[in-house]
Amino acid sequence: MDMTIFVVEDDKAIFDSLKERLGQWSFNVTGPNDFHDVMVDFINEKPHLVIMDIQLPSYDGFHWCREIRAISKVPIIFLSSRDHPMDMVMAMNMGADDYVQKPFHSDVLLAKIQALLRRTYAYGEEAPDVLEWNGAMIDMKRGVIRLGGNEVELTKNEFFILAVLVQSNDEIVSRDELIRKLWDDERFVNDNTLTVNVTRLRQKLTELGLGEAIVTKKGLGYMATTL
Repeated sequence: MDMTIFVVEDDKAIFDSLKERLGQWSFNVTGPNDFHDVMVDFINEKPHLVIMDIQLPSYDGFHWCREIRAISKVPIIFLSSRDHPMDMVMAMNMGADDYVQKPFHSDVLLAKIQALLRRTYAYGEEAPDVLEWNGAMIDMKRGVIRLGGNEVELTKNEFFILAVLVQSNDEIVSRDELIRKLWDDERFVNDNTLTVNVTRLRQKLTELGLGEAIVTKKGLGYMATTL
């Protein structure tokens, strides 16, 4: 399902950066042609999500949020350099779904977008494209995990194990369940194979300071924890 994101941002550099980054994830990114009449393009584009700056020409983002909420329940994320708590309170009271302060990390914004789209449209039922875990971003498409400026590449099995554990939300996943999910046929794998994969995964996560975030529960299985 192709998704359109309507970005109401008058800073061309930020708009172009968002369009390029979100385009890499197959989102169609559009914006208003006239900041004095944002609603015309909003109605024409029928976006699945709106990213809204607060400080805009003519009318501010709060005005356009009210206008959109009068006719639509589309998810809205405010994006602003203003850090006054009242701005966030006003945004939420007007029906915004999230508030991201500039400067922002594009992976964090992307994770928030994915989460909102999944909740609103049951989007990406197979697996999310980005997971946030202990401050790290797990890129489900590329098979890498990033934290700060560091990036670690995982094998297919290592990555699958990490994704299953993280998505289990601090719950123990048994070894048998992991084996079934990984290979779908237990005749072709044994406990030692799984142990080797988990050990290698931990070694790679240690490079990001997350080696202790995968916990072994003796006799039960493994669990991804929040540090």
